[in-house]
Amino acid sequence: MSKFLTAFLLMGACITVAAQGTDSTTDKPKTATSKTAKSKTAKKASAKSSKGKAAAATAATAGAAVAGTDEEDREPDTAGHVSLDYNCALGDKVTIFANDSDDKHIALRWNKRLMRLTRVDTTTGANRFENRRQGMVWIGIPAKGILLDSRKGQQLANECKSAEQLKPSTAPAAPGLGIQ
Repeated sequence: MSKFLTAFLLMGACITVAAQGTDSTTDKPKTATSKTAKSKTAKKASAKSSKGKAAAATAATAGAAVAGTDEEDREPDTAGHVSLDYNCALGDKVTIFANDSDDKHIALRWNKRLMRLTRVDTTTGANRFENRRQGMVWIGIPAKGILLDSRKGQQLANECKSAEQLKPSTAPAAPGLGIQ
């Protein structure tokens, strides 16, 4: 009998607690303290939404800078451009199309895709071209070229050399230890 009475009292307590919560679900505040609690919650929510809007605007601005330009989305016109074929390690091939009148851009063909890359200034003197929308980076130095995927952080093609770079250099050998 005492177990039955205990269960009955617990059910009664649960019903009482549930009945007290129904006033707040009908959006009718019971006391002044619930009004102030709601207003504080509303103020916090509006502050969070304004912070969220500011963060979203900042992220959109940063995303636009990372995303690049609409010009990078269009396939470049290679008419009047000089092409230079590169043979890379692992049998990869890259073709660069350059225009003498525009040294700020190149067109690059890789895996049957043609994309426009824009020059990025470097302190080392290397030729660096990027397409931020597609995440492609071409770095050209006198000895070789490298194609990178900046989104994945991977090398796509390395040891890329043109026919001219493959020719043996005619520079005299540096003096060694006298070993011939």
